[in-house]
Amino acid sequence: MGSVEVQFVKMTGAGNDFVLVDNRMRSYDLDWSTLAPSLCDRRYGIGADGLLVLLPEEESDFHMEYYNADGSYGGMCGNGGRCAALYAMLTGSPSVLTFSAVHHMYKAKRLENGTISLQMKDVSSPKLGVRLDIPGHQLIAHVVDTGTAHVVLWYEDLPAPLREEIDSKGIDRIGKAVRFHEHFAPGGTNVNVVRAAGEGMISMRTYERGVEEETLACGTGAVAAAIIAHALKNYPQSIGVITRSNERLSVSFKSNAGQYSSVHLTGPAKILFHGKVSLDDLRAARTSAAAGL
Repeated sequence: MGSVEVQFVKMTGAGNDFVLVDNRMRSYDLDWSTLAPSLCDRRYGIGADGLLVLLPEEESDFHMEYYNADGSYGGMCGNGGRCAALYAMLTGSPSVLTFSAVHHMYKAKRLENGTISLQMKDVSSPKLGVRLDIPGHQLIAHVVDTGTAHVVLWYEDLPAPLREEIDSKGIDRIGKAVRFHEHFAPGGTNVNVVRAAGEGMISMRTYERGVEEETLACGTGAVAAAIIAHALKNYPQSIGVITRSNERLSVSFKSNAGQYSSVHLTGPAKILFHGKVSLDDLRAARTSAAAGL
C-alpha cells in the first residue's frame, strides 16, 4: 500500500494560522490528534497554530474539530471557526451557515466587506480579581470561559517589572507561569495580556496552551479580552481588538447582570494556499530531524 496523501488548505484568521482538512466526504480515516504535531510543525511540516478538520453533519453544514499544534484537543477556536466557515462558503455552502463544535451550534455570516462574523457561545459570570502567585510576583487575574478556558491580565494593573519584561521580552514567561498554574490544573488555561488602545479599543497578546507560545491572534481570547474589558473597565458592548499581528477583530455582545449573550466575533479570514502532503514523507522528515540525521 502506498503512502497516504492528504489534501489540505492553509488558512489564516487575523494571523492565527491553520491547516484545514476537508473530510466531509469521509475520505480519510486517520488519527488527527497524532497527526496534528507533524502537520503543524513549522520546520518539518506545513506549519500552523492548529489543525481544523471538517466532518459531515446532518443538523448543520458541517462539524468542526480543532486540534492544537501539540495534538491536544483544542475545544472551540474562534478564528479557526471563521476560517472553516469561509472555506465552506467558498466550496458551495451559503454565505450564512451553521456548524457544530464541542456540542454547540455556531452561526457564521460573510459580510459585504469580506469579513466573517461568527456567533459564539453565551458567556456566564466571568470571575474577576483572582489572585495568583507566580515566582516573584502576585497577579490579579480575571477568568472566563468563552468555549475554552482563558485568563485575562490587564497590562496597566501588572507590577512595573512585569510590564517592563513584557515590553522587552514578550509574554511567554508570564504566559507559561499562568498557563501551568496549579489553580487551573489539570487542563491549564490560555493567557491574555490586554491593555487599553483608545476609545472602545483594546490590544491583546495571547499565550495559547497547546501551542505553548505566543500566537499572532486568538479568537476566543479576543472574546475573553472584550468581556473582561466591559466587566472590569466599563468598556462598551462593541469593542475593537488589535491583535499581535496588528489585524483587527471586533467583538460585540449583550450584557445583563454578568451574563453575555448574542456574542459575535468578526474579522478577516483568508485562504493562503492549497496543497497535498504525503504522511510517510512527513513522518520521515520529523523522525530524521529527531535523530539528528
